[in-house]
Amino acid sequence: MTPANPAYDTVADTTDVTALLERGRALSTPVLRAAVDRLAPPMDTVAAYHFGWIDAQGRPADGDGGKAVRPALALLSAEAAGAPPEAGIPGAVAVELVHNFSLLHDDLMDGDEQRRHRDTVWKVHGPAQAILVGDALFALANEILLELGTVEAGRAARRLTTATRKLIDGQAQDISYEHRERVTVEECLEMEGNKTGALLACAVSIGAVLGGADDRTADTLEAYGYHLGLAFQAVDDLLGIWGDPESTGKQTWSDLRQRKKSLPVVAALAAGGPASAQLGELLAADAKSNDFDSFSEEEFAARAALIEEAGGREWTAQEARRQHAVAIEALHGVDMPEQVRAQLTALADFVVVRKR
Repeated sequence: MTPANPAYDTVADTTDVTALLERGRALSTPVLRAAVDRLAPPMDTVAAYHFGWIDAQGRPADGDGGKAVRPALALLSAEAAGAPPEAGIPGAVAVELVHNFSLLHDDLMDGDEQRRHRDTVWKVHGPAQAILVGDALFALANEILLELGTVEAGRAARRLTTATRKLIDGQAQDISYEHRERVTVEECLEMEGNKTGALLACAVSIGAVLGGADDRTADTLEAYGYHLGLAFQAVDDLLGIWGDPESTGKQTWSDLRQRKKSLPVVAALAAGGPASAQLGELLAADAKSNDFDSFSEEEFAARAALIEEAGGREWTAQEARRQHAVAIEALHGVDMPEQVRAQLTALADFVVVRKR
């Protein structure tokens, strides 16, 4: 299997980006862990397993806690508003809690058995705990913000609640599309804007709000985050079909196994031509198949090859580049320190060249 096409032609300053991600993780993790400690047993233990802090037997672990893009963005958001990065910590933690609430529920709904190279929560602790812990993380997110007791905290909580509702809208759309033969590119982009763009948009504005920024500044930063989210999801869609399992921690052809109407699939079906028509016939037959779960690697590989032949892979890579450019353009609408602007640009570059 070949690796996913790079969605962007330049390479971000990986040293700089790594430092930004590590700073976000270092500043937010102690507060995140303290928040998780508030949960009643066994939810605290289940959440700790999900975050990679312990293994399935409850022993301390140094698991992969994810890329930590959202916390990094929240801290930079505060700096974009002229505040110290620490002002964004409650926002970083709140967004990370909502993000992980969605992962716990998504893994269960999608039947994913692996995340970050180990068994998912529902596989280890059962579906009931995955649901309860996800709900608890969402409640904690709002608690973390509102207990600040400031006007800015109330504004931040409203933005987070709106983003969460959009995220849930996107997940509902994603599930409903799995049962439809055709989905338009516009519908797919709307779904992905809700499912991924909304929370990234919130992450990159919530720190600014907590730092005292006005709504115009926060809204402009949200535009950057929204389009960055669409670029992020386009790359995710490429990795969901052509990603290396060693890097992604998921099965080969994972999105095809779940019949997801992701951007490469939708773009290929809309392209027209022999490969597009053949793909449409196969996917229509798949939707009615009773033995889909027993398909061989070769059958999934054949579907991936048709998507690529019809142009779905290249279109999605181009869309990631386009959304990246729109995100960078939005930064010009905010008066911020040039170093912060450069760091936000570097993070955007990282999002579209990642391999997991």
